[in-house]
Amino acid sequence: MAGNSGSKVKVLHIYDILRELSDEEHPLTAAALAAELTKRGLSAERKAIYSNIDLLIDYGYDIIKNPPPYKGYYLGERDFQLAEARLLVDAVESAQFITETKTAELVEKIERSLSVYQRESLRLQQVYIDHRNKNTNETIYYVIDALLCAIQAGKKVRLHYLKRSIEAGERPKNEDHIYAVSPYALIWVQDHYYLVCNNAKYNNLMHLRIDRISKVTQLDETSRPLSEVSKYKGSFDAADYLSTKFNMFSGEPVRVKIKCKNDVWQIVADRFGDNVLITERTDDTFTISANATISGLDAWIMQWGDSMEVVEPKELRDIVVNKAKDMLKAYGEG
Repeated sequence: MAGNSGSKVKVLHIYDILRELSDEEHPLTAAALAAELTKRGLSAERKAIYSNIDLLIDYGYDIIKNPPPYKGYYLGERDFQLAEARLLVDAVESAQFITETKTAELVEKIERSLSVYQRESLRLQQVYIDHRNKNTNETIYYVIDALLCAIQAGKKVRLHYLKRSIEAGERPKNEDHIYAVSPYALIWVQDHYYLVCNNAKYNNLMHLRIDRISKVTQLDETSRPLSEVSKYKGSFDAADYLSTKFNMFSGEPVRVKIKCKNDVWQIVADRFGDNVLITERTDDTFTISANATISGLDAWIMQWGDSMEVVEPKELRDIVVNKAKDMLKAYGEG
């Protein structure tokens, strides 16, 4: 590239070089900028470099000039600072509903806002994330986009929903269900993304895992008013909804073994993942082994009544047994 056209784009190349190769600890002198421009086939007069930097500053870019003895320029404010990029990368890496491929793409986009030195620091500080439970549904972006469009338009959608079931003596299997629902909101909790919606057959809210949804079609029919199917009169209150529908767990995880009836398989899979280890099977029950925190888990187990029985650890079994006894006493039984 040469001549006047090269001169016009030089300012963009200077910004690109500062974005890629400079930060507070790595300022670039005019001579260093000139050398990088030369690598790109552009002329590099020092006076023109100063002029172009002034132009970028006038436009609003936060380009900072270091005082002596550490002379040079660097890009100050970025789309994401290093700590912000760290938080975003960790969130993307740990989100189970984002596939491995999309995870890599998103992380790369986040890293583009950093200098090469900051990217290296980010990777050195990488927190280990277990990717074994990463979703494989590569159409999830299109599903999210279609659902958001329908929510904004106030229209119902028809969708396919994949359920996992377990029958007498069989391994878990997939079942495709078709629903026509009124969509209201998308919420993210416990590493899963959910659609909050209403099935016209019922007068309440239901939530569906986004990663199990496919083939979303927006319908001409208007969604049911939220107030008809919930206590929310104006807009959906995600915080209130989550406080009543999901349990949050804390504490150190331990190995738990729970014997369950077949009819709660989907519930168990939602809590522990579709690939949870099944250690024993009968025609009517399956027993899982998984790592989980005891704190709060007892309440989650008890809400399913006799469909779940704690096998181990003894500490958790005793907690459930004692709470069951206390409940009997509270009702004047036993």
